[in-house]
Amino acid sequence: MSTPQFELANPPNDAISAIQFAPTSLRLLVASWDKHVYLYDTSNAGGQLLNSFEHRGPVLDVCFGENDEEAYTAGLDWDVRRINLTTGAQTVLSSHGAGVKSVLYDRQHNILVSGSWDSTLHIHHLSKPSDTLVKISLPNKPFSLSLTSTRLVVAMASRALHIYTLADLASDSAASSIEPWQRRESSLKFMTRAVACMPNDEGYASSSIEGRVAVEWFDPSTTSQSRKYAFKCHRQPSPEGIDVVYPVNALTFHPVHGTFASGGGDGFVALWDGVAKRRIRQYQRYTTSVSALSFSGDGKFLAVAVSPGFEDGREGVGEGTVGVFIRELGEGEAKGKGMK
Repeated sequence: MSTPQFELANPPNDAISAIQFAPTSLRLLVASWDKHVYLYDTSNAGGQLLNSFEHRGPVLDVCFGENDEEAYTAGLDWDVRRINLTTGAQTVLSSHGAGVKSVLYDRQHNILVSGSWDSTLHIHHLSKPSDTLVKISLPNKPFSLSLTSTRLVVAMASRALHIYTLADLASDSAASSIEPWQRRESSLKFMTRAVACMPNDEGYASSSIEGRVAVEWFDPSTTSQSRKYAFKCHRQPSPEGIDVVYPVNALTFHPVHGTFASGGGDGFVALWDGVAKRRIRQYQRYTTSVSALSFSGDGKFLAVAVSPGFEDGREGVGEGTVGVFIRELGEGEAKGKGMK
């Protein structure tokens, strides 16, 4: 049987840092080190490149705004931008003091959150004038951000994690008064690569450069905290029989079933049931490192970005092919297995 997957024609020219499906369609945004953001329609095999938007530096993250016509970007030009995907017009919303690693839009509160290597978060209140920017200082550089309906999780250097309440970030209070709801230390011993929140708002998964994923719950009760665990993944045996360990570059939760996908420097994508602590399936190996993942809003498709150079943490370098694959999931393919 042929695999229910196709590769996008006209991929970026350099490593892919982020991909995201639109909330309600099969439009896909792709951010690249080639200083462009690409917009594709993936509803047909091969996809269609609808437009590309040039930036002043490599683009590190991208997300849709309140609809399919609006995008926000972050990158090494230090700027946070809004792009009108219809007209191509770009507006700089704020500038950080260093590269901007992550950008996230929260529809419920109509705020945009950006996280920069200058160790700050910028909270943009989009329904208010541009001068209502709130800046929050962080103890370390943020590496990855993720949202639930009520929380923001910030994974940082030195294995630090801050969890904020979105209602606090959306309030009109001064930045100095916004404190994290929780401060945590990662249960992984090595540097965090990615964090992704559960769609049911109960917790998150995080991954490290050392082939491990941790699953944790927000509820501070002893019962909930005793459920947290970590497991090894994305390791391949060498000819000598020694495990070669790869970074887990990407994590994303299925919007319907609450299972999650991981993508690693070994070129594999795996699906996991975090509650039952079981691997559901592993797909065939891609030609090079998996750099980003995104489920479509209805959970029927998984976009997989592959880029050489991510396997050793150096982005934007390496020999090999850059590509984006769209995989159609079969009925129940991403469904949990239930407890053993």
